[in-house]
Amino acid sequence: MATIQRLVLSNFKKFDSFELEFDSDLNILVGDNEAGKSSILLALELVMSASRSKVETVGIETLLNANAVREFQDGERTFARLPELFIEIYLSPGIKPELNGKNNSKRVEHDGLKMLFKPMDEFSKEISEALAEDPSNFPFEYYGVQFMTFAGDVYSGLKRHIRYLAIDSSRIDSDYAAREYTRSVFALHTDVAHRSKLENSYRLNKRNFKNTSLAELNDKLDDYKFSVRTSAKSNLEADLVITENDIPIENKGKGRQCFIKTEFALRRRAGGNHLDVLLLEEPENHLSHTTMNRLIDRIAQSANKQLFIATHSSLISSRLDLRKAILLSAAGRHARLNKLPEDTAKFFVKAPDNNVLEFTLSKKVILVEGDAEFILLEALYKNHTGSSLKKDGIHVISVGGTSFKRYLDLAKLLHVRTAVIRDNDGDYQKNCVENYSDYKMGHAKIFADTESTRRKTFEICMYEDNKAHCDELFNTPRRKLTALEYMLANKADAAFELLQLKEAELVAPAYIREAIQWINE
Repeated sequence: MATIQRLVLSNFKKFDSFELEFDSDLNILVGDNEAGKSSILLALELVMSASRSKVETVGIETLLNANAVREFQDGERTFARLPELFIEIYLSPGIKPELNGKNNSKRVEHDGLKMLFKPMDEFSKEISEALAEDPSNFPFEYYGVQFMTFAGDVYSGLKRHIRYLAIDSSRIDSDYAAREYTRSVFALHTDVAHRSKLENSYRLNKRNFKNTSLAELNDKLDDYKFSVRTSAKSNLEADLVITENDIPIENKGKGRQCFIKTEFALRRRAGGNHLDVLLLEEPENHLSHTTMNRLIDRIAQSANKQLFIATHSSLISSRLDLRKAILLSAAGRHARLNKLPEDTAKFFVKAPDNNVLEFTLSKKVILVEGDAEFILLEALYKNHTGSSLKKDGIHVISVGGTSFKRYLDLAKLLHVRTAVIRDNDGDYQKNCVENYSDYKMGHAKIFADTESTRRKTFEICMYEDNKAHCDELFNTPRRKLTALEYMLANKADAAFELLQLKEAELVAPAYIREAIQWINE
């Protein structure tokens, strides 16, 4: 099976120039909105489909990079300066030798496919005239699309060199998307000879219906009679639907549709064609937590195909293996997590409710140990800076003390500025210095109270630095516990009560003030 090793883009949508290498089995694309996840899946689909109609459906003006168009408009408006767009996919070598050649931007001998979008040379005169007549005009209509192998041969959608399927859960209600999916799955389950036989049988049955069932009605008519459509828009592939328990899946809920389509695509086929590549756009859409877990298990069991998944879900990215994740930024940069330690990747597979995507997509993060710190940190930050965490672009994540190192492994790879706020647990040197000796880096730092005997936990430090407020709230006549004992026994509840009644008056312990200052440096 040929797999996609590399994608090269030039002037495609948001990407001026972009390269990305892929894993041979699973690739998880994660990033903020407008980071380019969908664009990458679209680029792969366009080259593999070799469909001119798909290019036109997407819209030629939306494909060509806006910066390239702007630079042309701002400079000399000549035919020679018109920008070109190309998409190249480099395949694993030796599987499809007929695709091998140097017809690529790197001029290296490799197996691969290319889509080129450029002004048509035969209309150079008309294009030049259009450019001269109207300074604001850009000649999109004179562009043509070509699909070529690296060997220099033209190819079309009639002969797909890579058998693929694309499922976009955001278009689950689209009739066009539903027909395309059914047509693609039908093609995967049958070969050309079998499809032709079925299509012929379907057409003959339509004719028989006209000649028999409609005959009695038509015999009563004179000049005008009823018949049955036989055009391409009403052939077998156009009329096919996929059912579950005799119910068409488009009549089911969106979540069930998403699950059925993905699960059906992942199944092994006893006959017909095998699937080489599966493109999944945000499979988490419309799925409950339970169904999501079932889908993840099904994806994890998939074999003998290359998967590309664009997602916003921490559950999908971590449960399927973070080392397969590719992080995309809105600025067009990317980072891979394939160097993440194996034990850390396995930890996130098992860890409940992890916030791994929130961390990886952040620039500045404060990691805290528990609920009490998480509840109060926003107020403490505001009291000491006059600003807010959101305004300053700082994310606070409660991870539990045993998880700090796992997130620091991510920080080491991604250079996320990370402040760890933790308890010293009675031994600052051992727990907060020596314990993190392998994590010395300029963009990550551990903050804890250095007084090991009296100030072991966050609650003790908060009490010591806000004694009057804590005594007022928690020393009540009917309560046997002292204020500090109550805070230690009811950490989250005490923190929430402090936030509700004393928010503007709270003072942060010194080590938290240091963390706040450092994260903003």
